Amino acid sequence: MDYTVARKHMVNSQVRTNDVTDLRLQAALEAIPRERFLPPALRDQAYVEREIPYADGRRLLTVRDLAKLAEEAEIAPTDLVLDVACGSGYSTAVLASLAEMVVAVEADEALASAAQETLSALDIDNAAVVAGDPARGAPDQGPYDVVFIGGGAVAVEPEALLAQLKDGGRLAAIRREGGVSRGVIWRRDGDAIGARTVFDARTAAVLPEFEAPKTFRF
Repeated sequence: MDYTVARKHMVNSQVRTNDVTDLRLQAALEAIPRERFLPPALRDQAYVEREIPYADGRRLLTVRDLAKLAEEAEIAPTDLVLDVACGSGYSTAVLASLAEMVVAVEADEALASAAQETLSALDIDNAAVVAGDPARGAPDQGPYDVVFIGGGAVAVEPEALLAQLKDGGRLAAIRREGGVSRGVIWRRDGDAIGARTVFDARTAAVLPEFEAPKTFRF
C-alpha cells in the first residue's frame, strides 16, 4: 500500500467532505503517518473509514470525528494542550502540529512508552507522554488552554479535567448519552463552565476511565 496516497485520499474523502476547513489541521492529517500508530498487523487498515481497536480499551477514532473535534477545540499555536487517554499517540501527534506543547496521559505504561518512542521517531519534540490515570489528568503540568479526549467517548462529566482548564479554556470530547454520541465543547469562563454540542458523532465506544457507574436493580 502507498500510505502517502492513502493519507491524501483520507483527507479528501473523510475530512474535507465533512466540513473540516482548518488548513493547518488538514495539512497535519495529510502529513502524519497514521499507520505508524498501529501494530504492524493493523497498518493496512489505518485509512479505512471506521474505528480501529488496537489495544485494551484503546482505538483510533474515525478521522472524521477526530478532525471535527480538534477543529471545534480552536487550538492556537500558543496553546498548552492535555491529550487524555492518548493510547498509541496518534491524537497527540495531530494536536502537537496545532499547539505549542502537548502533555499526553495514558494509563498503560507500555503503551505510553511506545507512544513517546513513535513521536520521537517522527521528530515531534513538543509532546510529552506520561503514564497516569486519564480521568485524573495531569494537574501538575497545567492549567491547560485545551483538554482533548480523543480516544473514545465519555459517559460521565469529566470534572477533574474541567478543573484543569485555564480561564477561557476548552475541553473537547465526544459524549455518549442515551445511545447517542455527540461532540461537545466545555468552556471555562471564570468560575463558570458551559457546554455546547457541536456535531453528531459516530463514535460509540466509551473509554473505560469514563464509563457511567453501573447501577443494580433488585
